Amino acid sequence: MFHIKTQLVILSFITYFGGLPMATAQTNINTNLYEIPLQTIDGKTFAPAELKSKVLLFVNTASECGYTPQYKGLESLFEKYKDKGLLVIGVPCNQFGSQEPGSEKEIKTFCEMKFGVKFPLLKKGDVKGPNKLALYQFLQSNSTNHDDVAWNFEKFLVGRNGKVINRYKSAIEPQDASLTDAIEKALAN
Repeated sequence: MFHIKTQLVILSFITYFGGLPMATAQTNINTNLYEIPLQTIDGKTFAPAELKSKVLLFVNTASECGYTPQYKGLESLFEKYKDKGLLVIGVPCNQFGSQEPGSEKEIKTFCEMKFGVKFPLLKKGDVKGPNKLALYQFLQSNSTNHDDVAWNFEKFLVGRNGKVINRYKSAIEPQDASLTDAIEKALAN
């Protein structure tokens, strides 16, 4: 009788925990950033050559957030450093306060018209939870802080070698010295 109860408990445990989305999400983490397919908001795919040997700044964005004015600072960073190898990439996300409710066309138009954004935007996606983009699985698991993204406009800086250099919370403005100094150092390598 004990043996049957033990088997039922184990089976229940496996069934319950085996079905958790997080377990699935964590098993598909790519170890190479350049193997992760990235689709732009226009439906194009970044070729690995477009990303390799660049310093990358990934930012989950939203159009109706208190941090939305950071688009201007991000565009400024992009313009200032793009010829030296910086690529800012926005990742629209509607997971925080439903602050990115629009369609991809609406998001792109808003960014271009309101803030003059020319840096690339990816398709809208999740940066946490069971449907987390493979990109964010990689960024989160390869940063020193493995916590979920907490809010809009969190930033991940990636070096020319495809390794995460640092992670910056939403309140860190694009022109903050801690971020610009790290970008300049990464560009010099």
